[in-house]
Amino acid sequence: MNEDLTKLTVYELSKKLNNNETTSEDIVKAYNNKINEKENDINAFITLTTDEALKKAKEVDKERKCNLDKFKNKKYAGIPIGIKDNLCTKGVKTTCASKMLENFISPYDATVVDKLNDEEILSLGKLNMDEFAMGSSTENSAMKITHNPWNLSRVPGGSSGGSAAAVAANMVPWALGSDTGGSIREPSAFCGVVGLKPTYGLVSRFGLVAFASSLDQVGPITKDVRDAAILLNIISGYDDKDSTSYDLYNNENSKYYKKEKIDYTKALKKDVKGLKIGVPKEFFGDGINKEVKEKIYEAIDLYKRKGAIIEEFSFDISSYALATYYIIACAEASSNLGRFDGIRYGYRTKNFTNLRELYKNSRSEGFGKEVKRRIILGTYVLSSGYYDAYYKKAQKVRSYVIQKFNEAFSKYDVLLTPVSPTTAFDIGSKSNNPLEMYLADICTVSVNIASVPAISVPCGVDSNGMPIGMQIIGNKFDEEKILNVAYTFEQEAKFREKYQPDFRKE
Repeated sequence: MNEDLTKLTVYELSKKLNNNETTSEDIVKAYNNKINEKENDINAFITLTTDEALKKAKEVDKERKCNLDKFKNKKYAGIPIGIKDNLCTKGVKTTCASKMLENFISPYDATVVDKLNDEEILSLGKLNMDEFAMGSSTENSAMKITHNPWNLSRVPGGSSGGSAAAVAANMVPWALGSDTGGSIREPSAFCGVVGLKPTYGLVSRFGLVAFASSLDQVGPITKDVRDAAILLNIISGYDDKDSTSYDLYNNENSKYYKKEKIDYTKALKKDVKGLKIGVPKEFFGDGINKEVKEKIYEAIDLYKRKGAIIEEFSFDISSYALATYYIIACAEASSNLGRFDGIRYGYRTKNFTNLRELYKNSRSEGFGKEVKRRIILGTYVLSSGYYDAYYKKAQKVRSYVIQKFNEAFSKYDVLLTPVSPTTAFDIGSKSNNPLEMYLADICTVSVNIASVPAISVPCGVDSNGMPIGMQIIGNKFDEEKILNVAYTFEQEAKFREKYQPDFRKE
């Protein structure tokens, strides 16, 4: 019986490829078949590039036979990937799941896409998302609603819902997402996969269509922690095209200075003995589902058995972090989305008689409801008379949140919290209640405010069989530590061996 290649991790696929046990062509064909089988149920893709991927796979296979030396440092050449549709891809549509950019073809690649191309990793297509990454359920896409592979009546989370659902459904072996307030971690938790939000500045944002520039971060969504470390190795690094990119290796006066390039896979030691893990009491309050709490506390018990030092502490930022996040994010969105005016590129209305009507109608028709809501809110908090009361105050609170994280990391190696207050909710159940939808981000937004890294790793399922995500938060540029903590749990808990999505409809 032939092995199902789509069930393997990237690490496992790479070993088979480099041992001549399979070919890139076989891998791409297997994923292509899986996409054909599952896409109508999941709706993960906006644009497919499987034909081009298959063509390139054949070229990589041919070259691998002729020039083995070339691939010694390209272990993942010929392995496919999915890319969130707010990352620019030259010659391929980049829509941001919006009518505004429905037919936009980028003239250049994002830096992270360039890095994938350099490794000859093959894109299977662009993945669905909440429009301009604004949402927590992928219901705000102008193209389609993505469904959760564990239960097709439920959301996959957002805004990187297409990326998480595609990985969970074995339609891609790994994917790129973006995280502004939890948009990698929350869908990863809802879909039972691993999602890593790196430190702000570790991965280039050049070519990422901006939502909130001081919060956005590109990161991996994968089947397991090792694959997340592998993809982080590939996409991280200084980029002079991104003014917020951080150079870890050439500034000896920096407290984050590293002498040698980090290999994040070497951090996976399966050892947490003596590690201090802080558990913020406020992240386990009344709004957190009972079953979510139970599974997180079971994980805490596992860490205790492995020799970690666990301590609960007061970390009272959650009560105002959410409001702070939405003020800053919406203000920056209002500014960033001003470029979409019907003049330079993107959607242009046919219904106008003067310039004012061209602007107004193009934006009214091109943007969806949630994007308009956030633009209006952002414009309001930046307006004369309200700037000091809202935006300026939010920036002060941001400084306070950063200070509280610094204090926490002076005592603890990592912090451990839920990713989301609940498991994946029903499609449509929160669509008409924006405040309730925003509360889904309450455990994740503070990480973006403080620019620190965090990873979501599945830690069990609830009584309805839906995955629960655990969040491990680290200090700035301490990805090695959170990857090891996540890996240690993953190897003991063996989530992927026990649970798999069943594509049920309820």
